[in-house]
This record gives sequence, C-alpha cells and structure tokens, in this order.
Amino acid sequence: MRAQSSAITPTRIAVTTTPATRPTGRTGTLLAALGVVAFSLTFPATAWGLEGFGPWSLVAVRCVLAALIAGGCLVALRVPAPDRRHWPGLAVVAAGVVAGFPLLSTLALRTSTTAHAAVVVGLLPLTTALLSALRVGTRPSRTFWTAALAGAAAVAAFTVQQSGGALTTADLYLFGALLVCAAGYTEGGRLARVMPGWQVIGWALVLCLPLAVPAAAVALAYEPVNLTARSVAGLLWVAAGSQFLGLVVWYRGMAAIGIPKASQLQLAQPLLTLVWSVLLLGEHLTVAAPLTAVAVLVCIAVTQRARG
Repeated sequence: MRAQSSAITPTRIAVTTTPATRPTGRTGTLLAALGVVAFSLTFPATAWGLEGFGPWSLVAVRCVLAALIAGGCLVALRVPAPDRRHWPGLAVVAAGVVAGFPLLSTLALRTSTTAHAAVVVGLLPLTTALLSALRVGTRPSRTFWTAALAGAAAVAAFTVQQSGGALTTADLYLFGALLVCAAGYTEGGRLARVMPGWQVIGWALVLCLPLAVPAAAVALAYEPVNLTARSVAGLLWVAAGSQFLGLVVWYRGMAAIGIPKASQLQLAQPLLTLVWSVLLLGEHLTVAAPLTAVAVLVCIAVTQRARG
C-alpha cells in the first residue's frame, strides 16, 4: 500500500486568463458616463487653452503632458509592453483619439463656438456604432438603430438650426474629427476587451510621444504664447482630464457594456457641453437646446434597454 501525502501531491489550480477583470453592466455604464462628462468639458477647456496658445502648440503640448502622465503610470506599475499583434490597433487609437480628433477640433474652434462644435460632434455616437458594426461585427437590434438614428437626427436638426444650414470650414474640420475619433473609439473599445482600458490609451499616448515632443518644440517656437490662469487650466484639463483620465474610464466602460451602447451615452455630451459653455464661457443657449435635450435623453434610455 502506498500512502500519498497532501503536502507533496501536486494540485491543479484553475487560472483565469482574462487580462483584466471587467466591471458589471451598471458599473460599466457609470464609467462610460464619467468619460462622457470628462469629454463634455473638452471644448470649453480647449477654448480656454486657445486664449494663451496657438492651435498647434496646444495640441502638441497636451499630447506631451498626457503621454508623460500615462508613461509614468505604466513605468510605476511595471506594465509589460503589449503583444506585437496589438500595436496596429494602438496606432489607430493614437491617430484617431490622441492626434486626429484634438487637432481637427482645435482648428475648428478657432472660428466656431463651442456650442456649435458640440452639436456637430453629437453625431459621434452614430458614427461610432456604424464603424463598430463594420469593424467588430456587432449587430444591434432594429430598436437600437431606430433610437440611434432618432437621436442623431435630433442633434443634426439642432446643428442646422444653429448654423443656418451653411457648412463652414470649421464644420469640415469637425466632420473629419468625427470620423477619426469614431475609428479610435471603435479600435480602443475592441482592445479594452483584452487589456485594461487605461493601458490602451496609455500605450497609444506613449506611441505618439516621439512625434509630439519635436512638434511641440517647433510649434512653441513659431506660435506666440500668452500664459493666463484660464489658458493653463484649459491645457491641464485637456491633457490630464480629456486625453487620459476620461479615456481610461471610457474604454473601461465600453469593454463592459459594448461599443454601440456606450457610444449612445455620448448623445448627452453636446447638451452637457452647452451647459459648460454657458457657465464657463458665457455663451447663450437657444430655445431649441432644452427640446433637443429631452429628445436625446429619451433616445439614450431606449438604446440602453435595446438588446444588441
């Protein structure tokens, strides 16, 4: 008879290979909503930043600061570099969210009000859902699409009413920003399913750092700088709040509730930006704003209940 000792008997332990623990549906919705709140402050903060910086300087410096914050976190936590197969997706995030959207929207805000820019970018949720369906293969229900299109139509109607139906150069910049940002959101949401969301945006920022540093040096040399409390506050927010912390919780939320549903939460972003525009910039709202707010909130409720 052969006795077996529990001290020497090997024990098989089940190991979960999921790279990151995903939040629940409610927590994911809350995180995505916090990201929307952070993003809603981006345009007012950019307007503040443009009071002291040129557009190219503001975008380049915000990228450098955000990349240093993200890189510091990655180094402090000893996060290993992503697998080679993830770098193409990170490059899309970097091109769309880190570089493309900030640059195009900042150029637009030189001549556009934050209120007008906010309602144009209100079409971002539908654009993201469309790209998600093509890239990730999601198939939302008819109810979802009906509510999404209704919300986009409400935002589009508000845009036309504000601009008088005439497209400007700023609008073209904003439409370009929509496309590149939607691509970055879609790819980032996909990557956030296999790595923590903060690492997605962190590595995308670090990827841009070798280009952002010389770009900032050149831009600062050619564009005048007039530092004020508001311009510095605006720069710090778009760098730390919008470019890093907001995207951390946003990608985390998208990984939990899915790209289409998370993108529809952004229908509330234009209305939040309008509120900040009044409080921080002294802009005036039109009668159409509260009507659009009600329509958008109804659409959000429908899309959150619709099964994808």
